[in-house]
Amino acid sequence: MERILIAGAIVVVAIIVALVARRRRPDPPTQPTGAVPAQLDRADFTRPDADWLVAVFTSATCETCADVARKADVLTSDDVAVAEVEYQTHKDVHARYAIDAVPILVIADRSGVVRRSFVGPVSATDLWAAVAAARDEQSL
Repeated sequence: MERILIAGAIVVVAIIVALVARRRRPDPPTQPTGAVPAQLDRADFTRPDADWLVAVFTSATCETCADVARKADVLTSDDVAVAEVEYQTHKDVHARYAIDAVPILVIADRSGVVRRSFVGPVSATDLWAAVAAARDEQSL
């Protein structure tokens, strides 16, 4: 009789464990962050009359951001305006474009259409190539 009670208790515990395991839901898949805006209002940035805008969304606490901003700044010319949009000083712009990760760099044409973008670190070579490709596409 004692063996039957022990076996019954083990079966009950196994059923309870199975039910709890079945009810437990796995964590949802990770969701992407760092969404890149598709369109910018050029009036929100420096030199809205320039043919091209390179906007770098950054944060003062981000070391990678400083590197990306430094690389982008070299692109400044008569045709290319470069704007660093630092989170602490431009929270409204970050909110307007739903920037939730930094650094994000976008290359926009005169109309504000984003032609190229980078999320995270970028090499100077890739950045120069992206601006050149966007300008070439526009000239066609």
